[in-house]
Amino acid sequence: MPVSPATPAPLAHPVYRPDIDGLRAIAVLAVVLYHASPRWLQGGFAGVDIFFVISGYLISTIIFGSLAGKGFGYGEFYARRIRRLFPSLLAVLACTLAFGWFVLLTDEFRQLGRHVLASAAFVQNLALWAESGYFDTVAESKPLLHLWSLAVEEQFYIVWPVLLGLVWWARRRMLPWMLGAALLSFALSLVLVFRAADAAFYMPLARLWELAAGGVLAWLGLRRQAHHTTRSGQWMSVTGLLLIVAGLAFIDRHKYFPGFWALLPVLGTCLCIAAGPSAWLNRHLLGARPMVWVGLISYPLYLWHWPLLAYARVLEEGVDPPRAVRFGAVGVSVLLAWLSYRFLEKPLRHRRGWPVVAGLAGAMGVLALLGALIWAQKLPSRIDDAGVQRLVAAGSDWTFPDGMRPLEFNGQVFQTVGEGAQTVLLMGDSHVEQQAPRATELARVQGDRLNRLVFATRGACPPIPNLNEDRDPACGERMNVALRFALTPEVNTVVVGGCWSCYFDIGDVANVPGVNSSPAPDRYYYLENGQRHYLRGGDGVQKSLDALAVLLRTLKAAGKTTYLLLNMPVGDPFAPRTRLVGERWGQMSAQPVSTHAPLPASQEALHARLARIAQDSGAQIIDPLPALCTPEGQCLRAGADGTPIYKDTSHLRASYVREAAVYMDAVLLSPPAGATAPR
Repeated sequence: MPVSPATPAPLAHPVYRPDIDGLRAIAVLAVVLYHASPRWLQGGFAGVDIFFVISGYLISTIIFGSLAGKGFGYGEFYARRIRRLFPSLLAVLACTLAFGWFVLLTDEFRQLGRHVLASAAFVQNLALWAESGYFDTVAESKPLLHLWSLAVEEQFYIVWPVLLGLVWWARRRMLPWMLGAALLSFALSLVLVFRAADAAFYMPLARLWELAAGGVLAWLGLRRQAHHTTRSGQWMSVTGLLLIVAGLAFIDRHKYFPGFWALLPVLGTCLCIAAGPSAWLNRHLLGARPMVWVGLISYPLYLWHWPLLAYARVLEEGVDPPRAVRFGAVGVSVLLAWLSYRFLEKPLRHRRGWPVVAGLAGAMGVLALLGALIWAQKLPSRIDDAGVQRLVAAGSDWTFPDGMRPLEFNGQVFQTVGEGAQTVLLMGDSHVEQQAPRATELARVQGDRLNRLVFATRGACPPIPNLNEDRDPACGERMNVALRFALTPEVNTVVVGGCWSCYFDIGDVANVPGVNSSPAPDRYYYLENGQRHYLRGGDGVQKSLDALAVLLRTLKAAGKTTYLLLNMPVGDPFAPRTRLVGERWGQMSAQPVSTHAPLPASQEALHARLARIAQDSGAQIIDPLPALCTPEGQCLRAGADGTPIYKDTSHLRASYVREAAVYMDAVLLSPPAGATAPR
């Protein structure tokens, strides 16, 4: 059959099935409920996987029907996608951008510009993947975060018709090729979910199998040309819905997802579709008028609900809004979804002719250009006060690993700087990484006196064996490799450091900044004999501190000069953004504050406890407190001119560390000629 991108062959549309709109309703309601109140439906985010299967099924049905008929026209296919998807998306992007200009700070508005550009180009999944990391903006405050899934679908729409067309043109058997692509993608997902969870979530190749599953189903349905028997359709429908419900109920954010867990919603959706429209549950539950109505507005509802919830959180300065506000936002999103469907989607979806397509594409191009200008800082936000700008700028003052070179060891990539004869390994989390600007500055001014420094670090990853974090399965393996490197003969000195208060001071520090602002002890646990001992509500703190002592003794016994790096004061009083006053609806300014803030008593107690552990283990300590705090416990948070020295609640600015973090120099530098190195 001819397959020509130039021939606008009419597309073969699948017969309308109300039950598929019912599946869309389940998917969007699950996602919206999860976003509004995660505790009510912990696996609601898996509704996106239901959407993926439906999209793969419908698009593949169109493609196969056209290939079997007069040929498939790529131009008409993509024109139809534009008429279907662009109207509501344009409205959401424009409104999100306009409201963001009014209420967002400079750095937030710049990131929104980047996301508008990425969303308009349908690469938002790749943009979010590139941003993911310890210092990424809290996810709940990104108004266009949810458009990652739309980007994955659009990338599928670009590649999938081409692949199927090539297989058809080559007269190859279609099913083995589709199954092969799906299985390879699923295998990639299984590998990545344990090694690079962000890649497994956002990478289109790791999600292809979910959409391809719908494609396989479409092919089987077309080749069979027969409906299931009543009995088989009934059990398929019941089993499919049970699998979907199980996925939404039992999957949670701590699971390795997508991976094996995604099979629940994917297989469940496949079974429901395969059951056919005549199955009792499909006809009477999924095909019920309320479900169909929600399914019809599911696309604009998905688009509208998240920006409203995200902005509600932004206006509360990162705190979850009251439940009434969240569900009020959901109600408004339902209204906006219906208006979008009734007055934008329906009038434009079936309007033929290229002027409509060109107009929609041109409007999307204009939004992409606006996003690019905002990202390039050519268009500022409304909140443009100089004092506010200075506080906001502090949040981006972080340079690791600039000025360093990669070093590969046992499959892990560390960072290194310096050419000295002694090798110093610094292992830990971002509190070790924040020492890097001082190291690169010493490399510039001291030259060969700088030891060979190796940073084996990972944000929010404590350097204690068997201390794990729910959402970062790669943390434990990285620190295990770091320990193996520490025990090699080439390493002379080991510095073990971390934000100890973030993990063990449950009283005063409840957040690890940059990781969704969730209580840290709720996510960290000590694993012993297969049993999890959580830091909050369990004996995980004591077991972790005991393991830290064992680690220090192990390093000391191996002949390493061993240091325990204690952490500096942390908490809200040190964060620049806590000095912002005013309302985002009106004007904001920078509040003058004293240059010092008191060291919390519980942090002081933990500090002393860690110092005793080091002493008892034969390790030395590196203590930042004398450089940052007075003997009376008043700790520096800003310079005499009010310039913050912190970037957030628990990290020093790179510009400050570069010039002032001299407490590390004795370890980073080799002693002058004739002097004796510390032991």
